[in-house]
Amino acid sequence: MTNDTQAPNFTKLIDLAAERFGGKVLWCTDDFFAAKENLIKPEKAIFIPEKFTERGKWMDGWESRRKRTEGHDEAVIQLGAAGVIKGFDVDTAHFLGNQPQYCTIDACYAPDGNWEKAEWVEVLGKTVLNPGSQHLVPVHHSPSADRLFTHVKLHIYPDGGVARLRVYGEVQRDWTAVKADELIDLASAQNGALSIQCNDMFFSHMNNLLMPGRGINMGDGWETKRNRTPNNHDWVIIRLAHKGILKKALIDTAHFKGNYPDSFTLEGCSSDTDDLANAKWSTIIERTKMQAHHEHQFEKEVSCNEPVTHVRLNIFPDGGVSRIRLWGTIA
Repeated sequence: MTNDTQAPNFTKLIDLAAERFGGKVLWCTDDFFAAKENLIKPEKAIFIPEKFTERGKWMDGWESRRKRTEGHDEAVIQLGAAGVIKGFDVDTAHFLGNQPQYCTIDACYAPDGNWEKAEWVEVLGKTVLNPGSQHLVPVHHSPSADRLFTHVKLHIYPDGGVARLRVYGEVQRDWTAVKADELIDLASAQNGALSIQCNDMFFSHMNNLLMPGRGINMGDGWETKRNRTPNNHDWVIIRLAHKGILKKALIDTAHFKGNYPDSFTLEGCSSDTDDLANAKWSTIIERTKMQAHHEHQFEKEVSCNEPVTHVRLNIFPDGGVSRIRLWGTIA
């Protein structure tokens, strides 16, 4: 993957609906031609010209049958964590005569999971859907823009196919329920951590580092291209979910066997903003050799006596890391 400087800023946020983030497609009116679960798959949709099923052409997305009655089709997605939604990517890749005419999106807050009785509000108005296209659209500028949501409902009119739905936003956790001495993963996207900057993510996105679970393959991590500059290295900066004092760390190179970094360091700083040009970085973990396909665990090696808000993972000279876990107490 390469950096897309043309994409809206909201696409740098976490995809709250992503399957790897814990999102689930709970229900739809109809998925006769292609399963609703495809909407939140991590990989880009593909097209196989010669592939058919007993119901018709195989498509990599959610596709309903042609509607011969009044109404339209819908799908409900449970987000991986409650969050403030900032924008959407409604992707009709490969749907070239069978995409919906337009869509709308509603959202609700139902932490108990009872979305059927929840109050739904519109967060995306009528949006025309072009064939085989990405539609990157921000949420409404309205009182609902800063509300917390747990579910979204995609309406397509009247029927047809959508390849992928991305719901970009910011995780909001209730930190008042966390005890002062409780260890919590401050680098977890599900707690609100976000990778805000890196020097390179040619092969895979930096936010993969923060996803739950171990990486499922080499593409499910952060991997840079081969760094040919002498005495150079690659790096990524993570804004922690909450200011805290780090106690334990795990750096996982799962599936990186011929392309893992030779070594790494971990640094931290404290800042009220993401403008870190003048930040004072301190070393949390000294330079340490790495192994292929291995969970590197640290506790006594972690040196963090003052609260930090951001960390910088430096890898030498380049390569791939699957996950980073940073357990600490909040400050």
